[in-house]
Amino acid sequence: MPRQPRLDYTGALQHIISRGVGRCRIFDDSRDRKQFLEWLGGLLKKSDTGCLAWSLMPNHFHLLLRTGRWPLKTVMQRLLTRYSVYYNHRHRRVGHLFQNRYKSILCEEDPYLLELVRYIHLNPLRAGEVQAYNDLARHPWCGHGVVLAMRKVDWQSTDEVLGEFGSRRSEARKAYNEFVKEGVGKGRRGEFSGGGLIRSAGGVEEVVKLARRRERMQGDERILGSGEYVAEVLREVEHRDRRKAGLKERLDPRKVVKRACEVMGVEERALYGGRRLKAVSAARSLAAKWLVEDLGMTVTAVGSMLKVTPAAVIYAVRKGKEVEEGKHAKLSN
Repeated sequence: MPRQPRLDYTGALQHIISRGVGRCRIFDDSRDRKQFLEWLGGLLKKSDTGCLAWSLMPNHFHLLLRTGRWPLKTVMQRLLTRYSVYYNHRHRRVGHLFQNRYKSILCEEDPYLLELVRYIHLNPLRAGEVQAYNDLARHPWCGHGVVLAMRKVDWQSTDEVLGEFGSRRSEARKAYNEFVKEGVGKGRRGEFSGGGLIRSAGGVEEVVKLARRRERMQGDERILGSGEYVAEVLREVEHRDRRKAGLKERLDPRKVVKRACEVMGVEERALYGGRRLKAVSAARSLAAKWLVEDLGMTVTAVGSMLKVTPAAVIYAVRKGKEVEEGKHAKLSN
């Protein structure tokens, strides 16, 4: 069965889980963890991706991210590729470091945002990395202590989490701490590691009841949320796919490039290659964004068409979103 495409959009709340291949270690010591966090933080700040919670375990990690200007797959691919090269070189190993693709689960905000923050930040305690709850705030490899202002990490979105507990910072931290502490007795909460019908229905017993009543409910392994939320997300995905397919049928890529040049007031022939005049660069970025994200062309194909490298296309797509917003330009309705 072919793997399904990831579900992602600006502002999406995503639970990311990645494990070492064959459950092997991915962090051997503090140097490995510090390097991983340095690169993670840099990518999050560059892409305006929010991080609400995180924890690093010896053979896996959890992140709760809010998609920013870059697609989440771009952030994660850059992070995991760079870290894998570093880890293999430092520890003199070869081959894949991470098991298959990282898991990304699109999460319904209410009621899962705070539950996931608590679940992720309690991981070190449940795994025995720390011995007591009070030690968790000083544990350097999860974001719990950052929310409590015991440690500083400039890329963690503490304001969003604390805002759920009140407007006064000191009272919000106290309420957050009590909330997380209450979760210690709730067990490992394995339901937060995936989506699917069981999560949508509210547990195995509810799925059995639905079957007995011969009722149907939408479920998807890529989504953690109610049946209504799953159905809404899948309807939106279908709408986007249909729009993309329709644009692909109606629009020739050359017309897309021509439209981008018209928006920026430059000649089309100036677009091909690496010329860096501001207006030309903006037109190229706008064209790249439309070709990749609206028409669904591959980065390699667009690079070949515009006579630039695939890496330049990735950068151009990101800038193209800013140009599109600034110029209020649309390819098609």
